[in-house]
Amino acid sequence: MWPFDRIRQRRLLRRHAQPSTEWIQVAYSLPLLDGLSEEELTTLHRLSVLFAHNKVLEPTPDVAVDEALVLRITLQACLPILHLGIDWYDDWTSIIVYPGEFITRRDALDEAGVYHEWEEVVSGESWQEGPIVFSIADIGASGKGEGYNVVIHEMAHKLDMRNGDANGFPPLHPDMQARAWTDAMASAFGQLRSRVERDEPVSIDPYAAEDPAEFFAVLSEYFFEQPGLVKHEFPAAYAQLSAFYRQDPAERINRHR
Repeated sequence: MWPFDRIRQRRLLRRHAQPSTEWIQVAYSLPLLDGLSEEELTTLHRLSVLFAHNKVLEPTPDVAVDEALVLRITLQACLPILHLGIDWYDDWTSIIVYPGEFITRRDALDEAGVYHEWEEVVSGESWQEGPIVFSIADIGASGKGEGYNVVIHEMAHKLDMRNGDANGFPPLHPDMQARAWTDAMASAFGQLRSRVERDEPVSIDPYAAEDPAEFFAVLSEYFFEQPGLVKHEFPAAYAQLSAFYRQDPAERINRHR
């Protein structure tokens, strides 16, 4: 980021040095944020100010946007970058909001080289170097500590896309090892996929078994929403997510209890 952008950031943060009453109310209404220290809440507020300033919310005509909705998106979007920084979201701008699930077109080549097109009903979507799309209904269902979080899911895709197509391998920090990441995530993905293929019960959304990109996004949801579950089921993957996000939400929740 250019120096003058840093200057603008500092000015913006000085103008919004204290969280609003609405910000505090929304933050404390999200069980997802339980256990954050005062210092972490201060960082989250600073990130949310920058996020709201840098992103453009584009509601569809049948969507009414209020401050609470904007804050629910912003606070949950900024949690994954709490210890990474706002620059991790600097390659996209727009957030499109639908009232509920929406239809998107998909296309792909199968192993035989045959081209397929189909429609799919989704609750969120991320486009490389493009907007993120959310359903208001699913935003409302996120952040409750129940494992589901459409905001974090799509943010994980955006982080994944920083080094190319979403493939479950985001740009790792210099102190992380690519082999350790690949081994841990591939092993966990393989375990889950085997269980799903055998119709065995699984502890996380079976959609995670679709491909490595969806596995990373879904596991990121549970990492923040139900970290103890991820740490128990996939300890090596949890350790890699903790190293990537620079957070240990399982320990944070234990401190809060």
